[in-house]
Amino acid sequence: MTNKLPKGVGVALVTPFDANLNIDFSAYKRLLEHTAQIGVDYWVVQGTTGESPTTTSVEKAQLLAFAKENNPKKLPIVYGMGGNNTETIIQNIKNADLEGVTALLSVSPYYNKPSQRGIIAHYQKIADASPVPIVLYNVPGRTGSNITAETTLALAEHPNIIATKEASGNLIQCMEIAKNKPKDFMLISGDDMLTVPMISFGADGVISVMANAFQEFNDMSHLALEKNFEAASQKLFSLLALNDLMYVEGNPVGIKKVLEFQGVCSANVRLPLVEASDKLSEQIKKGLDELKK
Repeated sequence: MTNKLPKGVGVALVTPFDANLNIDFSAYKRLLEHTAQIGVDYWVVQGTTGESPTTTSVEKAQLLAFAKENNPKKLPIVYGMGGNNTETIIQNIKNADLEGVTALLSVSPYYNKPSQRGIIAHYQKIADASPVPIVLYNVPGRTGSNITAETTLALAEHPNIIATKEASGNLIQCMEIAKNKPKDFMLISGDDMLTVPMISFGADGVISVMANAFQEFNDMSHLALEKNFEAASQKLFSLLALNDLMYVEGNPVGIKKVLEFQGVCSANVRLPLVEASDKLSEQIKKGLDELKK
């Protein structure tokens, strides 16, 4: 197995929409420039934060192509391609233009809640079919089932599965993976506020929501990777209150409101999500003002 992802911060890019809820590609370009400028190490196109449940297959391909074409720093690109129908994912992989894609981020099957044996078989079949490496994505809060440490370690033996994005929130499970994983298999935090503690016991970085907007978050993650945990923790503490506001009305509602305040893109989201309420907007604005002090 050869890692093709850098250690550090991957940003789960939002998808900007205009007032008619069409993709706003001029805002998307600003977002790509903004995230590259504030220090992310790679882009994740069409993760959940990109509102992948409500973008069409044509739009997904357009977003990927646009990121490839507007990448002056040549950042690695990870493309979200998961679901709960194994054969459909394989067909989508065959149909996608994956030239220039470093890896696929594939969420564990949701709703139909397979057994651990089913999860292993699902990922093995995808990894066998994919021309680029696979990053597992464990997020039980969304999928309804957990990829156990034992299952992750079994899948880590596959030559085309290079990493896991761990968003279980279970630090003991993450420690078990860190302790027993192959040396070149990457453990990636899927929870922004657990990034520093996870790096402390062996994680290789994070795939982040807050990295869309916050220089402080990127600095925090890199300080932790440099083993400067005291300075990293201070950055972490400064973001705690704002982080809670990112998710109170659903993701990416909060981070899009931040980006609107920063002049990067609008706060528009597609149904069934709705734009941040006046109350949440006021709380976020207050939090941003506090961060600047």
